[in-house]
Order: sequence, then C-alpha cells, then structure tokens
Amino acid sequence: MDEEREGVAELGAVEGALRSIGAFLQHLETVRGNTTATRNARLAAIRSFYRYAALRAPEHAAVIQRVLAIPPKRFDRAIVNYLTTAETDALVAAPDRTTWTGRRDHALLLTGVHTGLRVSELTRLTLQDVHLSTGPHLRCHGKGRKDRCTPLTTSTVKVLKIWLRERGGERDDPLFPTRRGTPLSRDAVERLVTKHTRTAADTCPSLASKHVTPHTLRHSTAMALLHSGVDISVIALWLGHESTETTQIYLHADMSIKERALARTAPNGSPPGRYTAPDTLLAFLGTL
Repeated sequence: MDEEREGVAELGAVEGALRSIGAFLQHLETVRGNTTATRNARLAAIRSFYRYAALRAPEHAAVIQRVLAIPPKRFDRAIVNYLTTAETDALVAAPDRTTWTGRRDHALLLTGVHTGLRVSELTRLTLQDVHLSTGPHLRCHGKGRKDRCTPLTTSTVKVLKIWLRERGGERDDPLFPTRRGTPLSRDAVERLVTKHTRTAADTCPSLASKHVTPHTLRHSTAMALLHSGVDISVIALWLGHESTETTQIYLHADMSIKERALARTAPNGSPPGRYTAPDTLLAFLGTL
C-alpha cells in the first residue's frame, strides 16, 4: 500500500509540474502577448534548470524526464533585416557632430556597424576595453559570460581616438555615457538609432521603408563580412555565436550567393546568370 501511495503521489507531482509549466507558457503567449520565440526561450531556461536538477535530485527523475520532453513550438523565421553599405554610411553620418551627443552617437553607430557587437555589449564597454595601438580591437564581455576581442577598422580607430580625447575619464568609466556619465541603457540606444535613421532617410530614401534597430546594425556587419567573402565560421567567431548554425541565417538572406550558385548550375550552352529584359521590352510592357 505504501508503494502504491508513493506511486500515486509521484504521478500527481508529474502532472502538477506539467500543468504549471504549460499554463505559464500559455500565459506568455495569450496574456503577455510574447512571441513564440520568447516562449521557446523561457522553455529553454526551464529545461536548463531541470537538467541541472537531474544531477542533484535523481529521486525526481520521473518529473524531470517529462519536463525535458516538452518540445519547443515551431514558428516561421523571418529573413534578417540588414542595411546596405550606402544605408550604413548614411546612418553613421546622420548625427550632428557639432554637439557632444552627436559626436558620441557618431562614434557609437560607427563602432556598432563595424564590430557587430550586441547592444548590451556596446553599452557595457568601458574605456579600458578600447585598445587602439598595434592590432586595434575592443574587448567585450559577451553573451554567456564569454570574453572576446573584435578588431577595429582604420576609420573606426580614427573616430574613437578623437572621441576618447574628448571623453576623458577613468578606466572603468563607460565608453559611451549619458550626459550624467552613466552607461547608456538599451532603450536609449534604441531611441538614438531610430532618431538618426529618420534623419538619414532624407539622404538615403531606402531607409524609410526599413525598421532599423540596434540589432539591425549587427546583422549588417555580418552581411558585409559575408559579401566580402569571409567564411561563415569566422563570422560566427566575430559575432560571438556559440556555433555556426546560428550564423546560417545570413546565408539564407544573401541572394547574391544563391545567384552565383544558380549560375554554376546553368545548362551547357546557355548564357550564365538570369535573363534581363531589354529596355525596349520593358518600355512596351510599361504601356500596357
């Protein structure tokens, strides 16, 4: 009888844990309005905790196994949004460099575009993280508590040297501070990117149709590297990705790679590349 009661109690614990987790995941989507990706991220955190518990509480193996078996929810993945070279140039040039905040924003945007740092990594940069001598680079504390070094371009080095002379401060001070000297928040960076995108759209109209966020700058870095012929594994290291699987999204977004692959599969005797209609045909079609 005791074993039977224990079995019933354990079954009840399993069902109770599954109901609680299921209700929480449902609450995220229906009440809080979170996306499926956010729901899956919360589930991943729960499963990580239960994997930790599996090593330290084997007596609850039945509950743990059922929780770990909860699958993530499938969802459509959108093609990444990124900026072209002309668009990034317009965005970086948008801040008014006659003001202190404009010079700070210019240095921040240029650094973000050329390094591909996450917004959290950008806002956590301190003066001691900047190395502008031989082999100029930024040292950042990234996702997963991992440190990495990201090289700097010549143009970025020039701008940062000017900014550091004006910025001053101690080694532990933020590289891109507010007027009060505190680190910029994620929301503040989001607002300044939106503000300067609207300004840049006056000289680069294609920006008006794009939703540009700080993460768009990171995508733009990856696409610029990919277009330059940099191997996908190097891009993963550059961005601080755990594996190249995360970086595969940029291959899907790059139509030029697919066009080159299509050209190599053209039948013998056919001209390479896609058919381009002559101007006379396009003019005729335009009259219809």
